[in-house]
Amino acid sequence: MKKLTKEAEAILIERFGKDSIIALATIADGIPYVRNVNSFYFDGAFYVLTYGLSNKMKQIMENPVVAISGYWFTAHGKGVNLGYFGKEENKKIADLMRTMFAEWIDNGHNNFDDVNTCILRIELTHGLLLSHGTRYDIDF
Repeated sequence: MKKLTKEAEAILIERFGKDSIIALATIADGIPYVRNVNSFYFDGAFYVLTYGLSNKMKQIMENPVVAISGYWFTAHGKGVNLGYFGKEENKKIADLMRTMFAEWIDNGHNNFDDVNTCILRIELTHGLLLSHGTRYDIDF
């Protein structure tokens, strides 16, 4: 595999540098679980607004190895709970989430006063990106 090239990075930003639905897979007791989540790609990782007590976050706490898939891209990585959406250390990414998810973030389904409303960062380790007949095997 090759390190992430500028060309592959540009494709990832074009495809996922906005509110994007991806499939997120976790493992619990040797069983894979897959769900679709809203996310966006930024600075080598995907970000998801979620609830810290959800099944996906419980599964990630037990085993942080995850896989994602979306629009001719699949990757493995590590799920990292950045903690409460409103904490000062998350301000930069939370502000970016408010922009990326502007269409729905304040629709009443998120309780930003609840400390369990958190940010999941999916730190990519390696992936496969396909674009116009070109295959990019990527180490992040």
